[in-house]
Amino acid sequence: MPIELNDLPKYLDVARDAALKAGVVLKENFGKICTSMIHEKAKNDYVTIVDKKSEDIIKEHIKSHFTNHDIMAEESPAESHSSRFLWIIDPLDGTMNYIHGLPSFAVSIALAIEGNLAMGLIYEPLRDTIYSAMRGNGSFKNDKRIHVSSSETLSTALIATGFPFRIKNIIDSYLKVFKDIFMRATGVRRGGSACLDLAYTAEGIFGGFFECALSPWDIAAGALLVEEAGGVVTDFEGKNQYLKTGNIIAGTGGVQREMLKIIQATFRN
Repeated sequence: MPIELNDLPKYLDVARDAALKAGVVLKENFGKICTSMIHEKAKNDYVTIVDKKSEDIIKEHIKSHFTNHDIMAEESPAESHSSRFLWIIDPLDGTMNYIHGLPSFAVSIALAIEGNLAMGLIYEPLRDTIYSAMRGNGSFKNDKRIHVSSSETLSTALIATGFPFRIKNIIDSYLKVFKDIFMRATGVRRGGSACLDLAYTAEGIFGGFFECALSPWDIAAGALLVEEAGGVVTDFEGKNQYLKTGNIIAGTGGVQREMLKIIQATFRN
């Protein structure tokens, strides 16, 4: 076994400690966000000073243990990625929820080794819940092993999604896909945190999840969780390039295949 895989528990411990430290800040400031604490990075894409504080805490903790590892983080993604080890961080996934007092947000931390996802952790502070996965070792909610849903068809599955707020010009195509899936599925939910949607898919709450135009830090940890929980994750082409394209379909084998077919019927035309 490569030494990096032997070291995965050590990396997971560092990620867990970093997430817990950041979670303290997120909990302390939840419900206290005012206009002066918010900045609009791009149209409909916001950041708060709490995002930045959380990110600083996580980066500092990781760098204190692994000085030569690279970090890609939402609020400072432009770091030289020359190391074989790349930490992919979302210090506050669900910022819009957080701003408006909606209690659905999380910290997401993943580690890629030579471009391959090796470890992922999602921490939901308000529930004090940690979802974690190491490559080849399964997925866990706190200390309990989790598995994707037993649903293998849309007709028996609850599906999660998000809206393409960064590329609103594709809304008509997205709504067609939404309608086609909505008409077949048990139900569709939009929670506002992609990493939690993926964690809940790994846990078996959702039978599947799809969204487009996401960033690597939105989905890296969650994608590994789903895979290690027995699910399937691809991009809209049915390939594993979701971190590059930002387009993701995840779920049980049957549900994922059914959603992929529906999505390709629209986005390939």
